[in-house]
Amino acid sequence: LHRGTLELLCTCFLCVTLHLASRNSLRVVCLSLYVPTQPRHLNEALLLMAKIHYVQGDYRDAQGMCARVGIDELTGDEQPVYHLRLLAEAFVIKGLSLDHQAVSAASRVRLSEREEECLSCYLRACDTALVYLQELDKVCVSVCFCLLFYFFTPNADNTCYFMIQSCTKLLGAAARKLAEVLLSSVSEDSYWAPMSLPPSAWLQREGNAGTKEAASGDAVISRVPDHKEAQETSLQDTTSVYDLLSIGMARRGQYAMLSECLERAMKFSFNEFHLWHQLGLSLMACGKGVGAVSVLKECARMRPEDPSLPMLAAKVCIGQLHWLEEAEALSQSVVSMGEEAAEFLPRAYLTVGLCCSLQASDATLKAQRDGFNRRALENLQKAYALDPNDAKIALYLSLQLALVRQVAAAMDPLRVALSLRRDDLHSLHLLTLLLSAQKHHQHALETLTLALSQHPENFNLLITKVKLEEALYGPGIALQTCQDMLQLWQRRYDFTQPLPLSHKPSGLHLTLPDFQDPETALSGSGSQSGPSLAASRLEQATSEVSAISSAHRQGPAYIWTTLEHIWLQAGELFMAEGRAKEAQFCVQEAAVLFPNSHSVLLLRARLAELKGNQDEAKSFYDEALAIHPNGHRILLHLGQLLVRCGRLGLGEKVLRDAVQAQSTSHEAWSGLGEALQSQGSSQAPDCFLTALELEASCPIRPFTIIPREL
Repeated sequence: LHRGTLELLCTCFLCVTLHLASRNSLRVVCLSLYVPTQPRHLNEALLLMAKIHYVQGDYRDAQGMCARVGIDELTGDEQPVYHLRLLAEAFVIKGLSLDHQAVSAASRVRLSEREEECLSCYLRACDTALVYLQELDKVCVSVCFCLLFYFFTPNADNTCYFMIQSCTKLLGAAARKLAEVLLSSVSEDSYWAPMSLPPSAWLQREGNAGTKEAASGDAVISRVPDHKEAQETSLQDTTSVYDLLSIGMARRGQYAMLSECLERAMKFSFNEFHLWHQLGLSLMACGKGVGAVSVLKECARMRPEDPSLPMLAAKVCIGQLHWLEEAEALSQSVVSMGEEAAEFLPRAYLTVGLCCSLQASDATLKAQRDGFNRRALENLQKAYALDPNDAKIALYLSLQLALVRQVAAAMDPLRVALSLRRDDLHSLHLLTLLLSAQKHHQHALETLTLALSQHPENFNLLITKVKLEEALYGPGIALQTCQDMLQLWQRRYDFTQPLPLSHKPSGLHLTLPDFQDPETALSGSGSQSGPSLAASRLEQATSEVSAISSAHRQGPAYIWTTLEHIWLQAGELFMAEGRAKEAQFCVQEAAVLFPNSHSVLLLRARLAELKGNQDEAKSFYDEALAIHPNGHRILLHLGQLLVRCGRLGLGEKVLRDAVQAQSTSHEAWSGLGEALQSQGSSQAPDCFLTALELEASCPIRPFTIIPREL
């Protein structure tokens, strides 16, 4: 009773500002109330006195009390549980008192000793506190068993539940504080690399433990008004746990597990915006687009005045799902807010413009395409007028102008975008394409070289470089860039040991070109020509990569799509030189990756045409068209083949479909003009004039290779 009275007095006196006389009277109370019948009683009184001295700022006296007790020699053996708590507090008081004591700046040795002594006190305090919590847990369980099995009363089960709940809350609070310390103070190197997968045991333990604590029986699910206060307290505790869990898992990229944990919290998160928002962001980060859009729309319902929520949902619709109509509707809801949307209003117009631009690319009818392009340009111009200093808005306005072949007008907003962000990848790439559309190929290549100096491993830029080199210097030089691309791909995505030529898988061996063939060898010279030398280097570089092609593919699909594009590009260059054997090898390598790809089938058909197998070529064109019915390049080559075979009517029909699929393709218009001229049609000159006009503004690669995303 005396000990409890002392602790109560200490707590009350420490929580308010006291006069010195009142604090001195507390010392007298401590010694007068406590009649020490055992040595430990006096020790406990002295430990309470140490706490009083610390609060009063008498740090030396507080240390003196601790030294008088001899806390370094005390143990918790055969002592009451509360004694462990007092002992842990004493170590903390001693450490804090040492921290507050002034030390001479010249005495570095003494300062180091003081820091070590403080750290030792804190460590002893932690160890003692953990023992105290363990013993308290044992006592709680023992009392519960006694109540239930020996002194069972109608209220015994409620009492046991209350005691267990109290212990659980205490341990949960301690675990939460420990998590805060680990996340804020402990180096990542103490665990594992952030980009590597954590140990499976940790994932299982921490993922389950965190969610069990947060969604345990302590969570109050009832929405009855009588439970409102308990429900708010439970939600606050749970939210803090999930915030810590979000920080820890986001650092390691464990968004899928985080979303699963947050989904379990939804049972007690009715209309609780923070947890719903966290769930939406985690679903967005782990690629679960459908769920992310649903959750973000629910968040928008909770906070209809927040324009960022529908904008996030629209971003997922465009980037992950290609739900263009849904994205347009979400961004239109932000536009309807007007000035209340503040800085999100220009971005809302930008989103509407991107949706219309993408819908124009998907449209099959020219009238629909023109309508979407007109709406896209109007919305992008509104966005640019509202925020002319937004580099992304300026970039996409320039891109939209380029898509409708207003090349000269596209340069102005692009200059603004580059003045705001000089090293932006897509802005530099678009500038390269615009210069190539104006037939300034050398300047375009110089710009591309500048872009590659800042983004040296971007395959999209490298493929554009191949096209420019082919236009300027011929296929031979471009093949060297293809070789570099294959080596780069192997460095970035192949983590296995390269296989020697003699150990390559059967069926995928490299067919070496016959350089002694009269068609490829230099007469009277033992050296190789530039194109032949580039081809041999390409084969040497690809010999090891070909072994990877037949291996079990792992990783994202875009890795292997990139490799397919490289092979197909190399195949086109070999075909441009008339080297059917080397082109056949490249097609086979691409077919191993994606045998049903319409791009592979298209190149097979063109290669068959090169060899004079027109029936085989038509068969491949038909297969490619069945997979990609609106592919304008497939329609173009098929229509030209039909015209050459004398099937003028069918060829004209296919070429008209090619023009309908891509109305800015000068090759399709030229092919249609040839078909009409063969039939003596008066419309042929108009087609040729349209082709010439479009060719004057045709870039080296389509403008659509610039990604349109938020």
